Amino acid sequence: MTLSIAGRCGETGQFGVAISSSSPAVAARCAWARGGIGAACTQNITDPRLGTVLLDRMGEGLSAIAAMAAVTEEEPLIAWRQLTAVDRNGVVAAWSGAHTLGIYATAEGPNCVAAGNLLADSNVPQKMVAAFADRRDTDLAGRLVAALAAGLRAGGEAGPVHSAGLIIVSDVSWPVTDLRVDWSDDPIAELTALWRLWQPQAEAYRLRALNPSAAPNYGVPGDEGSGMPENEL
Repeated sequence: MTLSIAGRCGETGQFGVAISSSSPAVAARCAWARGGIGAACTQNITDPRLGTVLLDRMGEGLSAIAAMAAVTEEEPLIAWRQLTAVDRNGVVAAWSGAHTLGIYATAEGPNCVAAGNLLADSNVPQKMVAAFADRRDTDLAGRLVAALAAGLRAGGEAGPVHSAGLIIVSDVSWPVTDLRVDWSDDPIAELTALWRLWQPQAEAYRLRALNPSAAPNYGVPGDEGSGMPENEL
C-alpha cells in the first residue's frame, strides 16, 4: 500500500523521505528523519515505533545496515514489516518481511533507498532510485519529490494513491520541511505543487528561528524579497 524513498544529500548533510500510499495520512505514520543521524521508513503493515528505533540505533553509532540487522533480529513481528534506512555516511539498508503485501521490492543507490508494496510493477523502486540519481541539479527535497513522481509514472501502486508526504531535516532540531497531502485523488501532484510553493521560503523560515535579524528583509511586510507571507512576519 506504499511507495517511498529515503535519501541523504552529500553536500548539505540533509536527510529526507518522500512517500505515498493508498491509505490516508501516510507520512504521519511511516516517514522518519533526524538531523545529523539519518532517515527511515516503516511501512507495509506499519509499526511507527520502528522508525524511531532505527534512528535511535543509528544515533548510537550503528550504520544503517547494522541498525537494520538489530531491529529485524529484535522485533518479534518483523515478518509483517517493510523498512528502509539511510545513515550519516550515506550507507543504506532495506528489509521486506515474509508477509509483505502483494508485489513488493526495494532498490538501493548512492545515498538513497526506495521500497514499495502492493505495487503495480516490481521495477517501481528502481525507477525511483534512478530518478533520484538523475536530478543532481536540484536540492534533496526536489530530488525526492522527482523520485516519487517517477515511481508513480512507472506504475506506482496496484491501485490509486491518496496521500503523500515530504520531510526534510537539516542542522536544527525540527524538520525544515514537513509537507503532507493526507487525502486527495492526485496527492503526488499536490505534494509537488506544495513543494514549489514552500521551497523559496524554507531557508528564510529556518533563519528567522535562529536569528530573526538575519532573515531576508525581516520586518518589511509584503515585500516580495522577504519570501514570506505578510501575516507571518
